[in-house]
Amino acid sequence: MRYEGKSVLVTGAATGIGRAAALAFSREGAKVMIGDYNDDAEDVVAEIKGEGGTAAFLHCDVSKGDEVEALVAAAVKNHGGLDAAFNNAGIFPPEKMFAEFDEETFDRTIAINLKGVFLCMKAELTVMAKQGKGAILNTSSVGGVIANPGMTPYIASKHGVIGLTRTAAIEYVKQGVRVNALCPGFVRTPMTEPWFHREGFLEAFLPTSPIGRPAAPEEMAGTVLHLCSDEASFTNGAVIIVDGGQTAI
Repeated sequence: MRYEGKSVLVTGAATGIGRAAALAFSREGAKVMIGDYNDDAEDVVAEIKGEGGTAAFLHCDVSKGDEVEALVAAAVKNHGGLDAAFNNAGIFPPEKMFAEFDEETFDRTIAINLKGVFLCMKAELTVMAKQGKGAILNTSSVGGVIANPGMTPYIASKHGVIGLTRTAAIEYVKQGVRVNALCPGFVRTPMTEPWFHREGFLEAFLPTSPIGRPAAPEEMAGTVLHLCSDEASFTNGAVIIVDGGQTAI
């Protein structure tokens, strides 16, 4: 019960990695505040409460500063502070060649995946710095350390998340706040599910993965909980790749 009595914020927890992390935090005693644009996150709150945990949900578009500030304020008010935050909300646009992307798609991807992390971190750091303690984990991607064709806005946004993470990590560590980035490899989630139905995709992907399969969201949750816990007290500004060996080739 590493998180007994602690207040944890998770964005993008309606499905996938965020959902798995929110449930895992709760099962280790955390009081969980969920922020998501997808109101299906209410089902996650119900599941947590059904297991005897404490959770709340606030509808939030992370690209809007006032909504993010309201989310962080709600976590503090409802749960007595903010010990850890997992900034996980993100989108994946349809794949196209670089010059085929329109400005609207590029802007929206950056607004959610990069600006959204910035806004969340800004509000969270303000609270945590005053407390003199806290841990922030941002979801980047293997696409934050390598490139793939057809994914220009996504790749740009996830590289940017690493830049935000490292900058905040060196600025706030002496105020008791650690900031790290998680770079998942290929995880089977509702966002990636269409790939599984694309002809030839798995046959092309699997040879590039030493582990030979996609991850389940729950396989990311353990790393999330570790990095946000006191067990990772010397881990700061780190970019943790959890990809089954994909980027080791």
